[in-house]
Amino acid sequence: MPTPHPSPWRKPEHDDLADLARAFFTRDVLPHTDRLLAQGHPDREHYRRAGELGLLGLSVPEQYGGGGGDFTHEVVTLQEQAYAGESSLGLAVHSGIVTGYLVAYGSEEQKRRWLPGLCSGELVGAIAMTEPDGGSDLQGMRTRAVRDGDDYLVTGAKTFISNGGLADVVIVAAKTDPEQRAAGISLLVCEVGGGPEGFRRGRLLSKIGLRANDTAELFFDGLRVPAANLLGDAEGLGFVQLMRQLPQERLVIGVGAVAAMERAVELTVAYVKERTAFGRPLLGHQNTRMVLAECATRTRASRVFLDDCIVRHTRDELDVATAAMAKYWLTDGQCEVVDRCLQLFGGYGYTTEYPIARMYADARAQKIYGGTNEIMKELIARAL
Repeated sequence: MPTPHPSPWRKPEHDDLADLARAFFTRDVLPHTDRLLAQGHPDREHYRRAGELGLLGLSVPEQYGGGGGDFTHEVVTLQEQAYAGESSLGLAVHSGIVTGYLVAYGSEEQKRRWLPGLCSGELVGAIAMTEPDGGSDLQGMRTRAVRDGDDYLVTGAKTFISNGGLADVVIVAAKTDPEQRAAGISLLVCEVGGGPEGFRRGRLLSKIGLRANDTAELFFDGLRVPAANLLGDAEGLGFVQLMRQLPQERLVIGVGAVAAMERAVELTVAYVKERTAFGRPLLGHQNTRMVLAECATRTRASRVFLDDCIVRHTRDELDVATAAMAKYWLTDGQCEVVDRCLQLFGGYGYTTEYPIARMYADARAQKIYGGTNEIMKELIARAL
């Protein structure tokens, strides 16, 4: 479905990309939805197929196997995934976050080592920040990376890791200097495909939503990681790197939020035109029209705000506070709009045969990951 409000950054090439992405999600992935929900993780083959079609790493330079585009191309693919109602593939993390760290901070050797596989879908990427004893307090993390000759020994636990069940390449935030807080954090690229000694995947977490995505626990017990896998020129740069990349992560979350709002309104309008109550279509009742008018207005305003943030980001002008505003306000809006739309479906909205039910469950996590919305408000307040 095209966005009802033309985006100022959108060009004909984006429309062609949208057609390709839409066909991939609807033809290659959606027919397997029930099986993917049951197994609790996506198929590797779907990552490979996305890579074959050129849908992964769209903002990665061509010399590293990417599409040579910019963030707007990633946006189109993520929007089409949301419009299709597909939530197994962790493309927001894989292409929207992980590849960005490697492009921004990776050495030439690191880029050539990992980016082609990530762009082809042969490798699946994840990033591990959150720990069992702490979420948003990154400075207090306990995972350690101790230098041992030409390697680091990584020890600790990470949880709520999107793509954690299938990931081959995980960017791990760890303390290389436990005496420091922010200045003691470094980022290490851990190659975990095949289950190396010192690494173990925990359970795939059972969630109320996003049930087809592999959100997992990861455990490190002296995992040996080459010192050459350190991101950046020196230890202690991890916190700064995270802070510079988090605005894009939060914007990626906002992209999914607005696309979900647009889909919810479209599905609900179609339903209330067909469903009758008291002898006339639901759309003929004033309350239905008022609710949809409010949802459509909130969605349109959200689209305009999101597009402004996207334009700012492509110019490298998206500041931390504005990204936090986008993440908090757009995901709050997603939960509100989807909830109100579900209400118009009545009892059917609470049954899983209608997409609005899964959208309702999937939406709730948006206010938690990427930094809780409470933390977003704190970041906004600090900038006032």
